[in-house]
Amino acid sequence: MIIKSSTKEYIVNIEKDFKFVEMLKKKENALFVIDRNLYNLYYRILFQDIQKEKIYIIEAIETNKTIESALSICEVMTKIPAKRNVHLLSFGGGIVQDITGFVANILYRGISWTFVPTTLLASCDSCIGGKTSLNYKQYKNLLGTFYPPDQIYICSQFFNTLSDYDFKSGLGEIVKFNIMYGEQGITKIENNIEQLLARNKETLDEFVEKSLIFKKGFIEEDEFDKGIRIHLNFAHTFGHAFEAVSNYMIPHGTAVAIGTLVANRISFERGLLKEDIVTRIETIIKKIINVDLLQTSFNLDKIVDAMRKDKKQINDNLTAVLLYGNMQLKVYHDLEKKEIKQAISFVSNILK
Repeated sequence: MIIKSSTKEYIVNIEKDFKFVEMLKKKENALFVIDRNLYNLYYRILFQDIQKEKIYIIEAIETNKTIESALSICEVMTKIPAKRNVHLLSFGGGIVQDITGFVANILYRGISWTFVPTTLLASCDSCIGGKTSLNYKQYKNLLGTFYPPDQIYICSQFFNTLSDYDFKSGLGEIVKFNIMYGEQGITKIENNIEQLLARNKETLDEFVEKSLIFKKGFIEEDEFDKGIRIHLNFAHTFGHAFEAVSNYMIPHGTAVAIGTLVANRISFERGLLKEDIVTRIETIIKKIINVDLLQTSFNLDKIVDAMRKDKKQINDNLTAVLLYGNMQLKVYHDLEKKEIKQAISFVSNILK
């Protein structure tokens, strides 16, 4: 799959096995930035023959998604004599992608880089689009750029070692994309949810590719997020708030899944969506949420306050993307605190 951006065309390769890693190891003047957990899991299989000075291990946690982490990698890369001919290879999920993509952009005003997404979440969503984001103080994704990789390699074999929490987090984004696709997408998820939960390779590869194809249309039309691409923010305004108030104990895709429930409940109460559609989606999402991750009761005021800090907000009114009519998407700038609280309370009760 080829993705077009203003700076370059980049390629998404969906691989059947790990053979492609051997090819990546042959790259000269390269630094491998690898998620620590992934490194420990796959050291013998993939990484043991890479020279230690060519490896940078990073703890892939939200508190490390900072400018300090990015500058630390820059410091290591400046020791490679090739300078602008250096190549950055990153293995991990969205956190590793955000940090290394930011580094690739700012170092020498831009270097080549390859991303190997090893989580379902990064593979089905964030690996394309070119966004790099860092957290600043208490603000999520406040610093960032647009700088896509040159190559992306997706291999669903990595998903076998994901925890149940991380795997279901990835399913949250897959479900979200299919909901955005419309009733046909909802039916497809209903018919395949058990195969997805069973981590069936063929089913996962199909849904990952279809999710990326769906997203491709938005990011090629609106690369810099000034127009229609904002529709991809569906459920994210609420999702980011759930992440923040849980101190990121609720992973991103799970937070987006909960945000989908909240958004659709608001749409239903406004008369924008039919109840049968809303309840079908609720049935699907309840299957992919680990209830033990949720707080016994959400602090409604803190969630609304976190929503106000979301970078998509443009004024004092609360803004969110909602579904309406025949599963169309629209940005609403008039959300009221009361209706948000009511929707969150309802969702909290059905998830208990």
